[in-house]
Amino acid sequence: MRVLVQRVREASVTVDGQVTGAIGAGLLLLVGIEAPDSRADSEWLVKKISQLRIFNDDDGVMNRSLLDCGGEVLAVSQFTLFATTKKGNRPGYSRAARPEQSSPMFDEFVQLLGATLGKPVPTGVFGADMQVALVNDGPVTIWLDSKAPE
Repeated sequence: MRVLVQRVREASVTVDGQVTGAIGAGLLLLVGIEAPDSRADSEWLVKKISQLRIFNDDDGVMNRSLLDCGGEVLAVSQFTLFATTKKGNRPGYSRAARPEQSSPMFDEFVQLLGATLGKPVPTGVFGADMQVALVNDGPVTIWLDSKAPE
């Protein structure tokens, strides 16, 4: 699994003109799922994301996590995180998990994250054409990959 983490002042996702999820200060997560991914990948990412110390403390130092500051999270599924661009100019998406696998895995990831944070995690609509709006804070943008934990 891959997650692009963006610290935001606010973020929202809209489908067919309707806002399906919106948050204030916290994290926007763009989540990609690959065929070999499992619950262990979700668990590792949930732990890492909830404990990432990327929010400022009283001294302006990134020293607080979501758990420390009570920030919100908006999660959006994004199969294009597994794009391959080795051949030609048109990306291929064969590494991304098929919807029948990735949709329940995304739901499981969102559920685990919500349980860890003790609050619901709003989302977009899986597989829909979504418009994502955000005000990036910092900017702080971090790439996490469960197959390459750093």
